[in-house]
Amino acid sequence: MKLHADQPQALNTVTAYGPGYIEINLIRHTESVLVMPEGEIRPWPVERFEDLQAAHFEALLELGPEVVLLGTGARLRFPHPRLTAALANRHIGVDAMDLQAACRTYNILMAEGRRVAAILMLDPVA
Repeated sequence: MKLHADQPQALNTVTAYGPGYIEINLIRHTESVLVMPEGEIRPWPVERFEDLQAAHFEALLELGPEVVLLGTGARLRFPHPRLTAALANRHIGVDAMDLQAACRTYNILMAEGRRVAAILMLDPVA
């Protein structure tokens, strides 16, 4: 009989997404969130892409990600480089993509054991 320690598999996984929601670990979120493989799913304090500020990205430094995915809603938008400068200065990559691509990419990187942070922004309700 071989004995071996079980590895914890309780990683935060995007399980679904659609108009107006993101589902992580089968729990539906109807507001933008910040998610990493481990830890709590945090509300993202910005509702609209246009309201992003450098301080929002600087706050990610304390989490120590190696890469940040920015899901910008239904369409791809790029943040101004001055907003993400603090991350770039620490050699932390920032990849902007639409929400669906960010969810898929997050799951792949998380499954590879990468320290990824995903900002998943939902489009504001009109």
